[in-house]
Amino acid sequence: MQTDQVLNHLKKHGQLLDLEIASATGIALSEVRKSLADLTSRKEISQCSVTHFNGNKRIEGIQCRISGYVPPVAPGRKAGKSASSD
Repeated sequence: MQTDQVLNHLKKHGQLLDLEIASATGIALSEVRKSLADLTSRKEISQCSVTHFNGNKRIEGIQCRISGYVPPVAPGRKAGKSASSD
């Protein structure tokens, strides 16, 4: 049941850290990590280990997202050649 809740949270919110998922869903971090391992073994998500530093404090976590998901192109002007009026 918690695995489904973790997967649905990732589908709704995109790429997240395990700490963020645990905080938002109220599931214990150890249970979130078990769910992420299960989802990874089923190839439903991709994950990688990350290390962040908050001052001198080292924070290690797992960053994950839905497998095969490519975010949509952001709205607005795109970089590239500009149209010149010669």
